[in-house]
Amino acid sequence: MKENVKLSVPIQAHGEEVSVLELRRPTVQEVRAIKALPYKIDRDEAVTLDMDVAAKYIAVCGHIPPTSVNQLDLADLNDAAWKVAGFFMTPASTSTKTSSPSSTTSPGSGNPTLSM
Repeated sequence: MKENVKLSVPIQAHGEEVSVLELRRPTVQEVRAIKALPYKIDRDEAVTLDMDVAAKYIAVCGHIPPTSVNQLDLADLNDAAWKVAGFFMTPASTSTKTSSPSSTTSPGSGNPTLSM
């Protein structure tokens, strides 16, 4: 899964101008290395960003150096941070089939049944 962030102000990364930042889903290994989630859940269950952690994920998942993350416009930083947080709130693959039959087992019978 990838998310694009169209930057309102281009940045420099690896000696090139970047106007669209492509963010990929972080790996488990990367999450373990960063040792934190890019968001926090408050007592009232509101989700708030942890910008320091989100910036680390933006660098890793966007394949840009931390110095390039520091060049982001505030609106672009906010947009990218929420997209990174979204990777943690949705599964990597979601089923788009809504009307196809699925096979299940009827309770107690052990026999497969079709459900629509």
